[in-house]
Amino acid sequence: MYAGPIEATAYGNALVQLGALGELSGLAQMREVVRASDRPRVTTPTGAAGGGERYPPGSVSWYGPTRSSWDRGVGSMSGGCAMPRTTLLSRSVTVFTAVLLVGVVALTGCSKKNTGATADGTRKITVAFVPKLQGIPYFEAMNSGGKKAAAARGVNWIYKGATTADPGAQTDIVKSLIQQKVDVLVVAPNDPDSLAPVLQDAKNAGIHVMTADTDAPNSIREVFVNQATVDGIGMGLTDSMVKAMGGKGEYAIVSCGQTAANLNSWIAVQQKYGAQKYPGVKLDGIVYAGEDQAKAVTMAKQLMAAHPNLTGLVGECTSSAPGVAQAVREAGKTGKVFTVGLGTPQAMKPYLQDGSSSSAILWDVENLGYLTVWAAKQVADKKPFTTTNNVSGSLPAVQYFGDKKMLLLGDPLVITKDNADKYSY
Repeated sequence: MYAGPIEATAYGNALVQLGALGELSGLAQMREVVRASDRPRVTTPTGAAGGGERYPPGSVSWYGPTRSSWDRGVGSMSGGCAMPRTTLLSRSVTVFTAVLLVGVVALTGCSKKNTGATADGTRKITVAFVPKLQGIPYFEAMNSGGKKAAAARGVNWIYKGATTADPGAQTDIVKSLIQQKVDVLVVAPNDPDSLAPVLQDAKNAGIHVMTADTDAPNSIREVFVNQATVDGIGMGLTDSMVKAMGGKGEYAIVSCGQTAANLNSWIAVQQKYGAQKYPGVKLDGIVYAGEDQAKAVTMAKQLMAAHPNLTGLVGECTSSAPGVAQAVREAGKTGKVFTVGLGTPQAMKPYLQDGSSSSAILWDVENLGYLTVWAAKQVADKKPFTTTNNVSGSLPAVQYFGDKKMLLLGDPLVITKDNADKYSY
């Protein structure tokens, strides 16, 4: 009979913690660590009991598998990196933990040797990006652009975010990346002020800190990679909304995170600019759906019910923009209530085609990801930004504003049913 280690609970607890810290990349690597830290026991009966009788005490011998069978199981890892063999563990959990950590160092150290150098032998820098939320088209497009830049610039790229737009979950991920000692940490903060002390911890640990997409202006970040100016986005949304409404009427805004600095700055421009330029248009209210399209749909329907004269809805982010359009479609109010918003082209395409959305304001999100990695490499290499920076063929003249420590991607784009297919995300 084969038996695994009796310290199974301790193994599991330690492995989960190491996974959370980012020292282990997944289940397969965890299994390698366990195999390297202990070997299975084999029991063989030495008595002659039969007919279902139990073997008497002392009639069972314990021993490990042959050297050859053990070597076949864990003698090497992929990529030609030798795996050190360990002796059997004692029953002390302290000893177990020490041996387990030795196995982790061997595994992760091997991995870093295989991926941590450029062709000329110099060490690759590691850039980690923590989005507000992982899994939505917008940040996945940023990740795609980041990967392209990382390949072109010889950078190790880590893209790691929470599955909900929760500031606490984002903070935990940032802390784990500080533990990993990445070279550059880039964050799109859900709650900039609450994250500022953690970003200070990163700097204290010798890590370069940046923000992208959303700023943390009260933090120690070295540069903010901005997608477009606040005025450009706020005015663009307002002009598009009022044009769709025919120059007059009532509208409301469905935003996302209530503490998101970028969204709130755009809304402030919409309020001020709209009141000055369009006195015949009234803003009825602002609600916050988080990064949740279903919640945005529900809130948009509630706004239409609460304000019968409503003729416009703005979706302030890439989950609420399709959400408000979906609400208008499902309520049968296409052509009566008009919507615009910050939406990715492919997510907005069906609504643009059937008229439940008039237009979307955005920017080239993949280029934003590319610019983020380029900027991180500049920071890590201690190369200063110039007033105008030639980043790539598609980004030949990126402006840098030294007084704000900000790189600006460019002007926002207006996405319609006619140009949505120019973008793959």
